[in-house]
Amino acid sequence: QVQFVESGGGLVQPGGSLRLSCAFSGILFELYAVGWYRQVPGKEHELVARIRSDSITDYSHSVKGRFTISRDNAKNTVYLQMNSLNAEDTAVYYCNTVRWNDKTTINPDWGQGTQVTVSS
Repeated sequence: QVQFVESGGGLVQPGGSLRLSCAFSGILFELYAVGWYRQVPGKEHELVARIRSDSITDYSHSVKGRFTISRDNAKNTVYLQMNSLNAEDTAVYYCNTVRWNDKTTINPDWGQGTQVTVSS
């Protein structure tokens, strides 16, 4: 059974930074593309960043240039470095596996997520 454990969220002022981590288990992590998603109340999960098994990355327009996704296959972990945060980045952030061609999740289940709140 695939499991994801997200961490690193918190309260940060506008312009600040946070680094999120997500530890995967139950899959051969190094073979999968994985992504960071975020969700605000009443909306679907939004894919904001993804990274392939060969470390090719892709970002949504809203975070490009501010967020950086990376992975450590030895630790089965994916990271999201978030800089220049603004109020619109406030959301619960989740990780999951992702299909590169259509951006859908491979695994239908979600972890508990980690809350990011950007506020002064």
